Amino acid sequence: MKHNAMKILIVDDELPARSRLRNLVADLQAGEVVAEAGNGQQALTLCQQHQVDVVLLDIRMPGMDGVEAANHLKKLEHPPAVIFTTAYDEYALQAFDAHAIDYLLKPIRKERLQEALKKAGHLTQAQYAAIEEANKKVPQYISAHAQGGLKLINIEDVIYFYAEHKYVTVFHKDGQVLIEESLKSLEQKYQGGFIRIHRNALVAINQLQALERSNTGHFSLALKESEQKLDVSRRHLPFVRKLMKSLG
Repeated sequence: MKHNAMKILIVDDELPARSRLRNLVADLQAGEVVAEAGNGQQALTLCQQHQVDVVLLDIRMPGMDGVEAANHLKKLEHPPAVIFTTAYDEYALQAFDAHAIDYLLKPIRKERLQEALKKAGHLTQAQYAAIEEANKKVPQYISAHAQGGLKLINIEDVIYFYAEHKYVTVFHKDGQVLIEESLKSLEQKYQGGFIRIHRNALVAINQLQALERSNTGHFSLALKESEQKLDVSRRHLPFVRKLMKSLG
């Protein structure tokens, strides 16, 4: 690799699309394609392995799509610049244009790729929020800093979220991790899959087992895959009761 050459990662679930981009980068001599990924999870792993400068990231992919992948990538210690690649999607493109987010429309032209690579920059939090809003897809994974990198937890493996001080602990089937997202944000994002039982606890509905009452009249919730019993506040008790009844 040339000294100080821009390190590029290509992410697309279709091999022909990846090959076309690789050839275009080579023609332009705009940098070095250090790796290719077929999905968002692979992209995150490869970015950490190769300390990538720029990611050419397809939006529509099965599993973790490009928008969710970008949101996780921004949490890396050295986040790469992101350029989205997409087939025509009017609503998404309007959001991109409105917030000055760079994208390449397929089939990608050499001139546009060159222009995008020259001005590739890091997305702001406001830009991420805009593309998440345009995407309207519930993120499949929670990402957390662990052992010098990012750990991905599938939302289906989360038992409950617990807020303490400015952090939220994610209790999942293989352990627990700290994240900096608020319970309110998580509740809005995953509504329908989780229930608020207390100001500091958000529980996966599929983990609800039994509502228990103590001698002093306090209620707690027993969970299917955790020995921990969680307090249910008076405010949230009626809705928890109603949901437990509907679940049988």
